[in-house]
Amino acid sequence: MLDFSQSHIDRLDQMCKPMVKRTITLIGGISLLLVCLHLWSLFAARQAEIDGTATSTANMARALASHAERTMELGDAVLDEMVERAENGELTANGEKTPAVHLHARLTHIATVTPQIQELFIYGADGERLATSLPHLLAGNNSDREYFRYHQTHAGRGTYIGKPIRSRSTGILTIPLSRRIDRPDGSFGGVAMASLKLSFFGNFYDSFDVGKTGTIVLAIDDGTLLYRRPFKESMVGTNVSNIAIFDMYRSMGVAGTSMRVAKIDGIERLYSYRQVEGFPLLVAIAISREEILHEWWVVVIKMSGVVLVALALLGWGALRMVRQLKVREALEDQLRHARVKLEQQNEELQVLADSDGLTGMANRRHFEITLNAEYERARRNGQPCSLILIDVDHFKKFNDRYGHVAGDECLRRVARAIDGGTRRPTDLAARYGGEEFVVILPDTDLEGARAVAENIRSAVVDIGTEHADSPYGHITASLGVFTARPAQDDCAASSWVEAADAALYEAKTAGRNRVVWHAAEPCSAEAAT
Repeated sequence: MLDFSQSHIDRLDQMCKPMVKRTITLIGGISLLLVCLHLWSLFAARQAEIDGTATSTANMARALASHAERTMELGDAVLDEMVERAENGELTANGEKTPAVHLHARLTHIATVTPQIQELFIYGADGERLATSLPHLLAGNNSDREYFRYHQTHAGRGTYIGKPIRSRSTGILTIPLSRRIDRPDGSFGGVAMASLKLSFFGNFYDSFDVGKTGTIVLAIDDGTLLYRRPFKESMVGTNVSNIAIFDMYRSMGVAGTSMRVAKIDGIERLYSYRQVEGFPLLVAIAISREEILHEWWVVVIKMSGVVLVALALLGWGALRMVRQLKVREALEDQLRHARVKLEQQNEELQVLADSDGLTGMANRRHFEITLNAEYERARRNGQPCSLILIDVDHFKKFNDRYGHVAGDECLRRVARAIDGGTRRPTDLAARYGGEEFVVILPDTDLEGARAVAENIRSAVVDIGTEHADSPYGHITASLGVFTARPAQDDCAASSWVEAADAALYEAKTAGRNRVVWHAAEPCSAEAAT
């Protein structure tokens, strides 16, 4: 036998209806998968490009640090020899203040065979030049130099890397390495200084390919810039402790790699830095993000073009298929629309039949049907059921004074207050008639019903609507509560309304704006207030 029930028709309808949707979903899913795979491959390639560059820059930073370390160690060794010779009496010949010939020859030889050294000097305690690698000893006093003053006030014997200076002998920018010379009694006896050519580092750094906007930095760890590529002479010796590599140094330690935005020029670069072992120096190399990803962007454009063509072909085929399916479903949609519209009209009629036109609450008919159903359910499961009957106090006087329009608005506000007091889905609030309302509370004992009723009474008071003819000065409500257990009591459902109405009458007689409750006792009600 064929099944022509509505549920069976709806099931068959649902089986046929989503053909277009499923086709679109399938094509869309394939397209999305293709796009996701494309994006994933591009992201993986991008990350590989960045990771590879990070490894490369880290290796270059290690090479830069090794170069700086060897250069500083060489300068340190030269200074060590100069200090030893000065402290062992080789500074002068026969006790006179003239440089020993062999010491001068030695310093000249060192400066000649060592490309990174510009010049060597030994200064006395007063800052006067006592020995040099220059062809001739030129008179001069360097007691005003920062490195000289440092050794005057520091007894340390280590090599001090000073701020870059311009040589007074040759006018060349140099990095001064210096050591303190002590007299036999340990007092300050002078300074040995070896100046390193700034260009020596620049020539070496120029051999690295860091792109057009890449940079290489050599700086003292206190933030003093010794050299930066691209070279700008005005920046030499300035404090750059606020740039990216120092932020990284303070947070990451002796070495690290990170993508940062440069504060000097605002370009985002991948930085790799390393502290020079044994010396207070930092070296860093950075390549701009744009140049790192330049080749990757070329791949993105080419691959994305291929994917777009594939998606266009897929979309063209899907469009033709969907159009054919839509033609077939057009008539079915019209029939479904007519049926849905009829069902909606039936539902609207049902709502109108069950709802109060003024307040939107359930009407008396709906209440009576629900009351009988809850009575039977409570009788079967043995649970209590409560009923609250509500009356707006002195409502006729309110209508007479303020008019029916205000009266209707007042009833709507009271209805909202009542709805607010019934929070469970199983509770039903309805307009019983005129200014009377009723609430059914399934599975609720007397104490619970009293609490709900008191909440509703307070909510009505909180509305605050003025009522000049009420002794309270505003809208209030009286409530009667009745609770029964149909499984134990023989009272009919119709008697519940009478019992709740009796409690309501007592509330009104007692002065209104209050709750009075009854509990069923073998088909009789005994008031308790």
